[in-house]
Amino acid sequence: MTAKAIGRIGLALVLAIAAALGVALSASAAGCGDNATQADLDVCAGDALKTSDAALNSTYRQLMDRLKADAAKRTRLIDAQKAWLAFRNAECNFVASDVVGGSIYPMIISQCADGLTRSRTRQLAAYLHCPEGDMSCPVPAP
Repeated sequence: MTAKAIGRIGLALVLAIAAALGVALSASAAGCGDNATQADLDVCAGDALKTSDAALNSTYRQLMDRLKADAAKRTRLIDAQKAWLAFRNAECNFVASDVVGGSIYPMIISQCADGLTRSRTRQLAAYLHCPEGDMSCPVPAP
């Protein structure tokens, strides 16, 4: 079996595990073109993560602004976000554990983090649009 075939099998395993875990890997690397090098794909995946991180940070700031009158809730949101970041990083390290040290590792880490970050952004954004009277929503209406 060639190194290229082993790499493809490894990637297939990582993608299958991620799908089974519900981790949405972005297809952003596909925009790099068919002839992209692995380094190019790593950069594309990293760029997608930067974009999703910026959206997450924007949503987080909106929540913090909405909670400016409630220091206890702000502290809880900060604690939750720190815990989520630790989870995201640990989860992606697990997802990419079969490719540690390989050239595909940065791409797999970035794609995993991108998918989880997009999911977290949707979760936080939902708090900004809770229906009136929803007692499970910790963020007050504007």
